[in-house]
Amino acid sequence: MPNTINLYTDGAAFGNPGPGGYGLILEWAEKDYIKEFYEGFRLTTNNRMELLAVIVGLEKLKQEGMNVTVYSDSKYVVDAINQNWLNGWVKKRFNKVKNPDLWKRLLPLLNKHTVTFQWIKGHNNHPENERCDVLAVMGANLKEQHIDYFYEEIATKEDALF
Repeated sequence: MPNTINLYTDGAAFGNPGPGGYGLILEWAEKDYIKEFYEGFRLTTNNRMELLAVIVGLEKLKQEGMNVTVYSDSKYVVDAINQNWLNGWVKKRFNKVKNPDLWKRLLPLLNKHTVTFQWIKGHNNHPENERCDVLAVMGANLKEQHIDYFYEEIATKEDALF
């Protein structure tokens, strides 16, 4: 299949919430091309990092119409797509859905490509998943981390309420 991309992803957070990061590997089989990316955030959750890894990986693709298989050990991410939860959340306008900012960011990316999601068991000696885990932890341990503005705003509001 031409223009086939394998996107391997993982996320991590220490404390959950706490410092976190994501790691991803983009593999373009026809071009024998592999690229790795990771970033860290000062306060976030594991689920946000799992989802952000997918988003950033899809955003890195410069051509539209790619056939992308996303490999993730996150049941949260994979089931949201494969069990059709995301479409239900859209219909409910993301009411009472966690991470609506990221799900809304993902939606247009799913329309630019043919994307399938494949769950893989984490920490099960899958080479690319293990490497993504290392990258995510590297991101979480960076000294200079990004700010997850959406999450920190929500966390601040919740702290003020309780």
